Amino acid sequence: MTEQPTRPVDDWWRSAVVYQVYPRSFADADGNGTGDVNGIRARLPYLADLGIDAIWISPWYPSPLLDGGYDVSDYRDINPMFGTLADADALIAEAHELGLRILIDLVPNHCSWEHPWFKAALAAGKGSPERDLFWFRDGKGEDGSIPPTNWPAAFGGLAWTRIDDGQWYLHLFDVSQPDWNWDNPKVIEEFDSILRFWFDRGVDGFRIDVADSMAKDPSLPDIVPAADGAVTRDKYVGHPTYDQPAVHKIHQRWRRIADEYADTPQGPRIFVAEAWLSPADRLAMYVRPNELHSAFNFDALRCPWEADEQREVIDHTTENLWAVGAPATWVLSNHDTIRHRTRYGRDQKEAGAPAGTVPTDLELGRRRARAAALLELALPGGAYVYQGDELGLYEVEDLPEEVLDDPTWERSGHTIRGRDGCRVPIPWSGTEPPFGFGPGQGQPWLPQPADWSALTVEAEVKDPDSHLSLYKEALRIRREQEALGEGRLKWDRNCPSDVLSFTRDPGFRCVVNLGAQPYDLPAQSEVLLSSEPLDDGKLPGDTAVWLKV
Repeated sequence: MTEQPTRPVDDWWRSAVVYQVYPRSFADADGNGTGDVNGIRARLPYLADLGIDAIWISPWYPSPLLDGGYDVSDYRDINPMFGTLADADALIAEAHELGLRILIDLVPNHCSWEHPWFKAALAAGKGSPERDLFWFRDGKGEDGSIPPTNWPAAFGGLAWTRIDDGQWYLHLFDVSQPDWNWDNPKVIEEFDSILRFWFDRGVDGFRIDVADSMAKDPSLPDIVPAADGAVTRDKYVGHPTYDQPAVHKIHQRWRRIADEYADTPQGPRIFVAEAWLSPADRLAMYVRPNELHSAFNFDALRCPWEADEQREVIDHTTENLWAVGAPATWVLSNHDTIRHRTRYGRDQKEAGAPAGTVPTDLELGRRRARAAALLELALPGGAYVYQGDELGLYEVEDLPEEVLDDPTWERSGHTIRGRDGCRVPIPWSGTEPPFGFGPGQGQPWLPQPADWSALTVEAEVKDPDSHLSLYKEALRIRREQEALGEGRLKWDRNCPSDVLSFTRDPGFRCVVNLGAQPYDLPAQSEVLLSSEPLDDGKLPGDTAVWLKV
């Protein structure tokens, strides 16, 4: 294993490259077709050798798995399907021994309908203290049969479900995910305790699921329909369930808890926000000095492969986050989005279309994904890598309908396939499924495409031109170059409109050609790394290069 230098303890999160692990789909130790904690432990040397700084593990808590684990029934334990608390403790300790930090998911907006507190609320009846932990309300109309508001749910349908005694409960996501009432002090104190439980076990931080959603407008106003009568989930300013001012008090409270651990030998504990907010000045409110440490930059993820739009997103993100003293956090893919190799292989006007609905050129997507990786890792701040991105995996858009697991599939009446295509288990070795995912012989919980045999870790580690080799070399150079990580950039203005070129002190330049015509690289520049072979000193289209200047 390659020895990796380490960054200063006190600011590791400002420049960190974090690798997202989706537990069900990363590595299976016991052979049942589902990933688990011991599978992650077995692959820690691979992650350390890749050159990342930290691992973010998607929910590993007990859960009915009706929404991939984001329906939590117990926040202080491990899903038996994945292992035990002792396994988790061992994983944290072993990761730390390898110089890797561990972030885990916190799901504070909602829990599972299997959570003991929600079961108690259903049993307790109207007006009870147990029901006040959630959003139970009477309906409108003479018989209460009209939902309290017209709010839509994320996975389709309304955000309210009626129970046997006539009341309705709120679930901004799946019907199985009742929303917590954050106006209730008991909910606030419970999550204080959950944070300390995991901080005391050694986790280095949390990714906050839907970090902009916990506070609701208590007057429960309807969403104003659009001109065509549709009620959308667009997060406009003043939305009754997203980006409410009161959510910042929650984050400020959590920051004080994290700061209690700042002087421990392990160093600061941190938060990264999942908040799909645009433009970046709204997102910046979440990473002020007394709130969360960082936030995913989803404007970059949604940005098409076009130079002007990429430049605008980079400028707007960095300027607004620097203004509050926060680093940018770049991300290209995650467990909720179409893999970026697939997105970049589409007509960019339809890049975010649901799986299986638009044509994709996977070879074009491969070139652009490689260039995007070098762009992401050269920008100021930190970066996140979703498992399999380093292998160049694409979205599996033709999964059989009978295996689809995402609640969107059911809630949409089998019209939207959902997010399963980016959650297909990782191929590690061999020439046919399960590609070393586990010791079993059959397909894992989501079937892998046969042509992933060329995209296994085993195949790519032997190929110096592979996606994996590009990532490993980029991460090695990133650690060596003083210019990379947190800092500033300066645009090089004397280049064509479809070329992005910026310098970072000392002595580093990144050039990305998003156009069709080759671009003449500056003279007297040493090539550190390129996403594709150069053509006699020219940078081909859909190619990025790192230069020492």
